[in-house]
Amino acid sequence: MTGGDGPGRRERAASGLVVGAFGVSALGGAGFATVYATGGQTQLEGLALAVAFAGLAVGLAVWSRHLLPNGGYVEEHEPFDSPPADLRLAAEALAGPESPVRRRGLLAMLAVALGTLGGAALFPLRSLLPFDRERPVHALRTTPWAAGVRLVRADGVPVRPTDVPDGTVLTVFPEGHRGRGDVPAFAVRLDPARFVVPPPGGNVAGVVVYSLLCTHAGCPVALYLKETGRVLCPCHQSNFDLLAGARPIAGPAARPLPGLPISLDADGFLTAIGDFTAPPGPGFWSLK
Repeated sequence: MTGGDGPGRRERAASGLVVGAFGVSALGGAGFATVYATGGQTQLEGLALAVAFAGLAVGLAVWSRHLLPNGGYVEEHEPFDSPPADLRLAAEALAGPESPVRRRGLLAMLAVALGTLGGAALFPLRSLLPFDRERPVHALRTTPWAAGVRLVRADGVPVRPTDVPDGTVLTVFPEGHRGRGDVPAFAVRLDPARFVVPPPGGNVAGVVVYSLLCTHAGCPVALYLKETGRVLCPCHQSNFDLLAGARPIAGPAARPLPGLPISLDADGFLTAIGDFTAPPGPGFWSLK
């Protein structure tokens, strides 16, 4: 009795382990889909996929090792077409109660694991479809700057021309969109008589506004040289001449800083009258 029950208990234990492993795989796939759908977190998504594939691998390994016939067999070469009697016996063995593919719903659980993982893999396709979001190319070429949007400081206070100090730059943002990475700009006061090339965004009482992002690698052009009317990018030393339309005159940048068209609203605050004159940031965004 004991000797006969031993192999049966081992097979039942192996079947349970396979079902559990496939269940873990299904949970991993569902976890990946949940994390991705709720905003995404790279580390958690990677962990969920690792759990899903690990469960699948363990389940298949245990199934093949403990529930399928194994061992070496040597036989004479037989014709490639099996005799009808052998085909009938094989069909009976696979369909019978002791069939290795019918133990405790292993195939059903494998289908659940693979189906869940396959369904989770469809979630990233959402990123390629616009649905209710902007198309990627349009999103890269446009920003929240638009007609009527006020210029505000980092603390959200609207800016008047008199708030722009003489001798330094003032970082400004579009009202209501201070958190976006492509919107920072800077306002600076210049003497209109010194303009060699008119500012692309025009000027209000000598105040001009340009994108803060260097057109080489996107670093902030934070260093202003009042005497020469130039701004310098500290990352790779690109130098832009604000008196000549912010064109680059030194360093690796090959594109002028995009200007922001500005005007005054009825309350005397600086407002944009459109988006930047070109896409902000690294120049490769402007390639066709």
